[in-house]
Amino acid sequence: MAMKITEECISCGACEPECPTQSIAQGDTIYVIDAATCVECEGHFDSPQCVTVCPVECIVKA
Repeated sequence: MAMKITEECISCGACEPECPTQSIAQGDTIYVIDAATCVECEGHFDSPQCVTVCPVECIVKA
């Protein structure tokens, strides 16, 4: 499974440094998550860290 950033993203960048697999990057208009490398923080944290820090709650399961 992987996480996905929706169009509600405000491009604040809070999520990018929190990703232990470096799966989050700035896209053309919003941040994007690489589904091939996203592990939903399993083996690193109890829950996805990007979801925890997102101020607009725009990160959901893909």
